[in-house]
Amino acid sequence: MAGAKTQFVIDPQGNRTAVLIDVETYQKMLDELDLYDAIRALDEALAHPGERIPFEQAIKEIESRRNDL
Repeated sequence: MAGAKTQFVIDPQGNRTAVLIDVETYQKMLDELDLYDAIRALDEALAHPGERIPFEQAIKEIESRRNDL
């Protein structure tokens, strides 16, 4: 994402209050967050070795949580 054009919205005092990014950069950020969620879910699953669920069920639960946001 380096090199992405980033613009800031500033208030009358010159404080940055929002960020404007292009859609391609935004989509890449979302994809990275999805990957992070999957890694975090794997780490959580490995931390509880006695509790196993099928992969398909795990994906459905992750997607369900994401949709709740």
